[in-house]
Amino acid sequence: MNQIKIAPSLLAADFGNLQRDVEMVNQSEATWHHLDIMDGVFVPNISYGMPIVKTISKFASKPLDTHLMIVDPDRYIQTFADLGVYMLTVHYEACTHLHRTIQAIKAAGMKAGVALNPHTNVELLKNIIGDLDLVLIMSVNPGFGGQSFILNTYEKIRTLKQMIKENKASTLIEVDGGVSMDNAGKLIEAGADVLVAGSSVFRSKNPSETIAELAQVSIS
Repeated sequence: MNQIKIAPSLLAADFGNLQRDVEMVNQSEATWHHLDIMDGVFVPNISYGMPIVKTISKFASKPLDTHLMIVDPDRYIQTFADLGVYMLTVHYEACTHLHRTIQAIKAAGMKAGVALNPHTNVELLKNIIGDLDLVLIMSVNPGFGGQSFILNTYEKIRTLKQMIKENKASTLIEVDGGVSMDNAGKLIEAGADVLVAGSSVFRSKNPSETIAELAQVSIS
């Protein structure tokens, strides 16, 4: 079994010490830096934009896993490619022509992901699963950090994992929202490949140690 990937969410970092926190992730057992881009329209919050992503990319030595919680994401695909983003994830609910958006992300040289809100059925990705590098299951309602984990997430992961196997796809399953040591094992058991952790990492006494503990969680 491949080791679980950990993608600490920099939304929970200390923005007064952003370089320090990015470099902590660089030196940790994390796989990716997770960036949350919110526009105040698709979700009821605004996070940060291109200048911050540019700063993060300057200090980051690990790939940028970027989650767009914005309307009309097609407008910014090339911009994020130019900023050095590795994985660009758009929301199913924000894309009228999802297949075209996915192809545009790949044409720009990035890996392509699709995120699903808690109420969105994974079956809706059946016809496109083979084109996706990643599916991001939101285990809280997007827009704010520190929310409680939604329990039907486990069933969604299991259903999605089965769909990926049936289509002989190599799509990764990422989970974002309320992820901690309390549920990491169950998420991996259900079929998660990538865990996004924000508050549970950056609010811990030793963030680097917490990342290491999450990375070493097994199904046992």
